[in-house]
Amino acid sequence: MKILSRSTTEAQTVAYRDSNVSSGHKVLRNTYMLLSMTLLFSAMTAGATVAFNIPGPGILLTLAGYFGLLFATTKLQNSGWGIAAVFALTGFMGYTLGPILTRYLGMPGGTGIVMTAMAMTGLIFMGLSAYVLVSKRDFSFMGGFLMVGMLVAFVASLGAIFFQIPALSLTISAVMVLLMSGMILFETSNIIRGGETNYIMATVSLYVTIFNLFTSLLQLLGFIEKE
Repeated sequence: MKILSRSTTEAQTVAYRDSNVSSGHKVLRNTYMLLSMTLLFSAMTAGATVAFNIPGPGILLTLAGYFGLLFATTKLQNSGWGIAAVFALTGFMGYTLGPILTRYLGMPGGTGIVMTAMAMTGLIFMGLSAYVLVSKRDFSFMGGFLMVGMLVAFVASLGAIFFQIPALSLTISAVMVLLMSGMILFETSNIIRGGETNYIMATVSLYVTIFNLFTSLLQLLGFIEKE
């Protein structure tokens, strides 16, 4: 009876794990679909901002808009309005990206910098996501480290902005590339294993990761070009 009981328990455990993986793949498909649409919408918003030379909102309005829309998205994540909130958030982020792109496009070789950063962002995202899908490794152990790293980088970036310290900004950009690469591994693994069951919030997490990765690569490539 003990052998039978243990076999039954093991079978239930395997079935539960397989169910979570299957559900995780469904969430991942929905996430990638919504993510591709929000990235396109964000790119269109950024392109319009560049085309009409619209000035940036400033650091305080950017933070207020980002956290306000993020809060709204979190509150509405289980309703149809959550989709609208995601597009509002990513559209706003595209708007804040526009002036940054305008500055880089005005540099000598700026178009090449932007295109290279875009290509590198895509390659890093697809490569790391594919690695998680193929290897099926669990990267949940990285969660605590990444959270602390993001908090430190965020505080340091505010200091670099307010005190105008270029060397600190460059260091933060390099660290952010590593942190965002880790976030791609962690978030993709989390979705597949059923840790994140809401594709709206999964989309937001991956979008913000891609956004930060792209802007960090822009700054690094811009510095190399100027050198």
